[in-house]
Amino acid sequence: MLVGSLPAASTEVALREGAEFFGDLVFALPDGETGPRAAWVGYERERLMKPNPALELVAATESPTGIPRHAYETPIFKVRDGAEVHWDTWPRIDDAIESYRTFLALRNEGVIPGDTRFQIGLPFPSSALNAFKVDFAADYAAAEPPFEELVGRELGRLTSEIPPRDLAIQWDVCYEVLDLEGVVAWMGGGDAAWDRFTGPVARLTRLIPADALVGYHFCYGTFPEWPMYEARDVGLVVRMANHAVASSGRPVDWVHLAGPRYLRSEDESFFRPLADLDVPDTRVYLGIVLPVDGIPGLRRRRETAAKYLADFGVAMYCGFGRQPGENGRETMRAHRAAVVALRG
Repeated sequence: MLVGSLPAASTEVALREGAEFFGDLVFALPDGETGPRAAWVGYERERLMKPNPALELVAATESPTGIPRHAYETPIFKVRDGAEVHWDTWPRIDDAIESYRTFLALRNEGVIPGDTRFQIGLPFPSSALNAFKVDFAADYAAAEPPFEELVGRELGRLTSEIPPRDLAIQWDVCYEVLDLEGVVAWMGGGDAAWDRFTGPVARLTRLIPADALVGYHFCYGTFPEWPMYEARDVGLVVRMANHAVASSGRPVDWVHLAGPRYLRSEDESFFRPLADLDVPDTRVYLGIVLPVDGIPGLRRRRETAAKYLADFGVAMYCGFGRQPGENGRETMRAHRAAVVALRG
């Protein structure tokens, strides 16, 4: 499975090279999340938050280049006193619709296999709105319901423009994971963090038409490096996956659980909570492909994980658009080689 971002210069390059290297391995192709979306929810900060008159930019990035290098250099926003938050459109959906046109043209040409779906990754609410660092609880409470309303409307627009049978929609859940770990100082963690995750699970996923596939990507982030926080084990993301599958109000087609750093490849304690995974009809992908130790490391992680989970696919720990290596093509070629070797 391809998580989302790819090391490519444009949507067309990402789709062409994605099809070339992975077309026979995956059920869906993402558009690579190129251009402004390469910064993931930096896109929401710039395209949703900054233009909104109800939101105030409290502090711009401290990065000398103007591009944040880590979480503490991202811009800070707050809801203006007395303001009512509303968004008309979600630019990410405009980009998805435009990318689908390229996807469809390439599939009609035979570049992309005919049974491949178009994959779009959408950030979950806490991830999209993580820039409220002055009073996160108050500002999130004011902005999250309008954001959910926006997501509901825009899912309708997305599925009116793209046939649901052609779609694979992935919820990208990262800051929610870090929030639950209690390591994002301004978000607060605790019981409120669980509510920030479970509420949208119950309310948003059921809005996705039955003909579309839907999955969850549970991640520890790559900003500025993998992982932003090293978990003791996969226990938290297993708990989150179990809840998502049980409470989404529709079938969940896949879950992706990010793996460990490479030196923990044989750490049974890290993988042991996989035995508690309770997602009987959902495909599981483990993010255990790492660019640092190639095929030998992947085999070690697979062997350790297989002691606790009998059946799973593999993927990169996260999207890898910001990790081009020698160049984007060679990075993708190496990723394919690792997965093919594992299958053999």
